[in-house]
Amino acid sequence: MLPCCRPTQALLTVSPNRSQLFYGEFLSLNCEEEDSSAGWTVRRMIREKMTECEVHWGKSAGSSCNISHPVHMDSGVYWCESREGATSNTINITVTGGAVILQSPVLPVMEGAAVTLNCTTKTPSDLPADFYKDGSFIRTESTGQMTIHHVSKSDEGLYKCNISGPGESPPSWLAVRARATPTLTPPLLVLWSVISVCGLAVLVVLVVLVVMVGRCVRRKPKVDNG
Repeated sequence: MLPCCRPTQALLTVSPNRSQLFYGEFLSLNCEEEDSSAGWTVRRMIREKMTECEVHWGKSAGSSCNISHPVHMDSGVYWCESREGATSNTINITVTGGAVILQSPVLPVMEGAAVTLNCTTKTPSDLPADFYKDGSFIRTESTGQMTIHHVSKSDEGLYKCNISGPGESPPSWLAVRARATPTLTPPLLVLWSVISVCGLAVLVVLVVLVVMVGRCVRRKPKVDNG
C-alpha cells in the first residue's frame, strides 16, 4: 500500500529531472528534508512490494539513494520516509529498454506556467514527433518538443510521444498544481482592520459635518434690505 495521509516534511527530487529513463542511465533520488535528524530514507513500491534503498537495490548516501544502472525492474513509485513514518511526495519512475522516452516534469506544474515536453531518442536525432494525451493525438512537432503555454487543470493527463522509425515512448502523467490563493498574514489582517475602522470613522465624521452644515444653511437669518 502506497504512503498517504501522513505529514509531509521532505520533498523527493530526482536527477536527471524527469520521470522516464533509458536502461543504464544513472539515477539519483534525494530527500530534501526540513528535519535532518528524522532519518529520511528512500523507499519504493514495485509490483506491490515495498523495499528500502540499499536493502535490495540502490546505494544510500545520507538522505539520498543512487541507482547506478537502472533497468526495467526499477520502474515504480518512489518516496521518502522518516523513522517516525512521515512521508514525502511520491514520484513514478519508468525505465525503458526502448529507443524513445518522453521528458516531462517529475513534480506538478503550477497553473499558468509553461511546460515543454521533449520526445527524445537514445541516439540523438532531429526527427519530428507526434504527441498524444490520454490516447488522443494532439499534434506533430518538427522539433520533437511540444510546449504548453499557460498550463491549466484541463492539461493534466497521460502523455506519450511517437517518432516514426525509433518508436513510441512509455506514457507519463503530467500533474498540474492549482495556483495558491494569496492570503493575508496576521499582521496584514490587523493593518487592514485598522484601515477599515479608520476609514469608517472618517466617513461618519464627514456625514455628520455635511448634516451640520446643511442645518446651519437652512437656519441662516434673512437680511432685510428695507
